[in-house]
Amino acid sequence: MFGKAEFSDINRLFNQKFSDRGVLIAVHRGSPGGNIIENTIPAYKAALLQGGDLLEVDVAKSADGILYMFHDGGEPRLLGEPDNIATMDSSRIDQLPCLNNLLKPTNTRLERLEHILSYFKGDTIFNIDRAWFFWPELFEALDQVDMMNQIIIKGHVIKETLEMFNQHGNKYMFMPIIMSIEQIDMVLSYSNINLVGMELIVSSETDPLFQKEVIDRLHDLNLFVWANAITLDDETKLFGGLDDDISIIQSPELGWGKLLEKKIDIIQTDWPALLSAYRDQYLKAGGRTPAQNTAAGSATGNW
Repeated sequence: MFGKAEFSDINRLFNQKFSDRGVLIAVHRGSPGGNIIENTIPAYKAALLQGGDLLEVDVAKSADGILYMFHDGGEPRLLGEPDNIATMDSSRIDQLPCLNNLLKPTNTRLERLEHILSYFKGDTIFNIDRAWFFWPELFEALDQVDMMNQIIIKGHVIKETLEMFNQHGNKYMFMPIIMSIEQIDMVLSYSNINLVGMELIVSSETDPLFQKEVIDRLHDLNLFVWANAITLDDETKLFGGLDDDISIIQSPELGWGKLLEKKIDIIQTDWPALLSAYRDQYLKAGGRTPAQNTAAGSATGNW
């Protein structure tokens, strides 16, 4: 069970998914493609249909205070607009057609936070990212939809954020973005946060956060470890280079397989169908990668 015993009712659905799946797959902005736009209901449905277990989503706020599922900075690519969504009011945003993969306008518009959450109310787990610019407005919106057991909120390790989660009456599941051992200790100093796990940002395999003893320590504290396999570009390494690109272009053994061997609990990906099939095969083999299982079978005559 991840999280503290006093928050077990809130965390029950989330922990049940771990019991059912073993290792969870988080899908980055849903699964866009073709005429389906990222961070929309169709993209989230596609992600779940492809084996995703939870959805990583982005939230942005309009100039008049409306919250949308959108990663700001993507306006030129997805809306054909140079302006940041934070500078637009909702009446303008609601009229903008989203652009598909061929940069053609679609009938899709950006969708509001409350609408999307209400659509998936019941069973789907959301990890909310990039909402740290407007915590009060986010909490107000989330309190209204009454889905505390389906929402994990991600945030940076800064005093103001930790104090807000420590003091807020509704104990949403919280996952800090960890970039150093010191940040782990800082988060653990707050006793009234519904802390369920930590996202580790690791630039290389020599990083202290990459080491087995750190992952073991978090597990001993009943905290999950989240690693990002998503490949943002050719330079950025989010977990020591164990990413989607190397898993697909070279071999899953070199990326996803190593994450599973390190006992990562949640892997974020842009390729849920491929990772889901690999994860299931790995777990069916008793916690070995498919290549290790084949080698073991060959050695014993079992095929």
